[in-house]
Amino acid sequence: MLALSTARSVCDCGTCEYRSLRMFCNLSAEGLADFQSVGVQAALPKGAKLFQEDGPSTGVFVICTGQVKLSCTSRYGKTLILKIAIPGDVLGLGAVISGSRYEVTAETIEPAQIKTIQREEFLSFIQRHAEASLHAAKALSEEYRTAFFDARRLALSGSAAGRLARVLLGWGRAASCDKSEIRFTMALTHEELANLVGSSRETITRMLGRFKREQLIQIRGASVRILSPERLEQLSA
Repeated sequence: MLALSTARSVCDCGTCEYRSLRMFCNLSAEGLADFQSVGVQAALPKGAKLFQEDGPSTGVFVICTGQVKLSCTSRYGKTLILKIAIPGDVLGLGAVISGSRYEVTAETIEPAQIKTIQREEFLSFIQRHAEASLHAAKALSEEYRTAFFDARRLALSGSAAGRLARVLLGWGRAASCDKSEIRFTMALTHEELANLVGSSRETITRMLGRFKREQLIQIRGASVRILSPERLEQLSA
């Protein structure tokens, strides 16, 4: 399923800037050295599928660089984007641990470096390292929490502007890594963003234009800068 590059990734777990900010990879020196030795890192192009909804769970996928969209499709062909995963996220964790099928489809939305760990190798790793098992449990807990808030966002937010503001704030804060400037790269089209927010492409285009006019955000190409996080927070409440 994957269109993998034959070249090994140059990403090094020991020097990764995201390790201390993400749940699973923040391991002790011994655990990190073992984690570095398992799996295969590879460069993937935009549009590569890591796994397919309802497909057998063959392994987990750690995002080293790039972004991956998680989506599901109804029987009538309507697609809902559930999340944009970022560096440090571990995908397929729940399905691999439970032995069930993947719940969603994972597809890169920009060139990415991905570490793939086969199911048996991953289960053996977390059995060897208690801290890795604990971090896996915490990561699953965070997935549940995120799913809860996403469902709340779609069901209870009264306006498309509020839902869009919450999404932009979430991406910006995750990408800024506690820096004072909140900036991120928008890798989705307006149509895909509409699928994520639960709205139409026309509404998303109109709302982004409004946010720019009101100086809530600044957009230059694919780069989005949050100018007024406080006002976006008020919109999303």
